[in-house]
Amino acid sequence: QVQLVESGGGLVQAGGSLRLSCAASGLMLSNAAMAWFRQAPGKEREFVAAISWRRSRTLYEDSVKGRFTISRDNAENTVYLQMNSLKPEDTAVYYCAANYGGIFTNAKNDRAYDSWGQGTQVTVSS
Repeated sequence: QVQLVESGGGLVQAGGSLRLSCAASGLMLSNAAMAWFRQAPGKEREFVAAISWRRSRTLYEDSVKGRFTISRDNAENTVYLQMNSLKPEDTAVYYCAANYGGIFTNAKNDRAYDSWGQGTQVTVSS
């Protein structure tokens, strides 16, 4: 059974940084396309970033480009989201997701993903 567990969320002041981790069990992440999504209160879940299984391609939502970096450590079976220059509008629950087949063509669509973590709260104060 595949399990994704996020960690690293918390409360940070605007301009600060956090690094989220997503540890996988029951799945070799080296074969999966991985992504981060977020959901703020009263809003729909939105795409944040994705990384292909070959690690050669990354994709970001426009508002996080230049501030967030997605990466993966296949040996540790973990995906990361480094978040710098955080803004209050980044406040949300952040979820990691896995596409088992490594398909990257529809990376921004949450329906493309097979498994989800439980989420980790990120709160950015102004």
